[in-house]
Amino acid sequence: MRSPGAPAPALAIEGVTKRFGGFLALDGVSLTVPDGSITGLIGPNGAGKSTLFAAIAGFLRPDQGTIRLRGEDVTGAAPWDLHARGLVRTFQIPRLFPRMTVLENLLVAAPHQAGERLPLPWLARGRIRREERALADRAGAVLARLNLSGHADAPATALSGGQKKLVELGRALMSGASVILLDEPAAGVNRTLLREIAATIAALNREDGITFLVIEHDLDLVAELCDPVHALAEGRVIASGTMAALRADPQVAESYLGMAIEPQ
Repeated sequence: MRSPGAPAPALAIEGVTKRFGGFLALDGVSLTVPDGSITGLIGPNGAGKSTLFAAIAGFLRPDQGTIRLRGEDVTGAAPWDLHARGLVRTFQIPRLFPRMTVLENLLVAAPHQAGERLPLPWLARGRIRREERALADRAGAVLARLNLSGHADAPATALSGGQKKLVELGRALMSGASVILLDEPAAGVNRTLLREIAATIAALNREDGITFLVIEHDLDLVAELCDPVHALAEGRVIASGTMAALRADPQVAESYLGMAIEPQ
């Protein structure tokens, strides 16, 4: 129980259950993501990690349980409502607009654009042009921070898999997100770019105070970035703590890898 006066966690998941027919994908999952943390979520394929992400981000409604965003019950809220409240998710396979440039992919993520509201495009053209210039400057700064400035005018399809993950992260930044769900940022990424992605995540957390919940199979990356870490297996949380503690946990070793995980 949270002590009086203590800040609410960024996310509090309490007893979340989700069934698909006779299959129990999430079995009373409870965990917290402290505000300002980079929290890890590990587990084998089929453990329920992606289903939990979908439930948190509003793509699936839990059958039971509660999801709170900074103390506010958002169980079953629509993805666009959560987006407006500062919660955004990325995907293991980035979902970009392939016919748009990298810069355009960032620009469309900015919320509350005047040009989107009728009849402003006809009545407030000067205001819209000023806003577009400001958004372009902001997107340029985000691209520079992600080391993607040289790709601003390239089509999104021209990027590598790792660069596309950075563009998705950039769109989350353009949205003003304060809580970002990252789905396997290391998957399919070469080691050099992975170091850059890891450093970017750490800097955004440290300098901007962004909270991250990260699904990841690269346990070394989890150990470097994440604290705390929650381990899922068969739709249940089986252990929580530091990655060092989870490496030494026999239940995690058996469920996640089928072998002992040597402490490092």
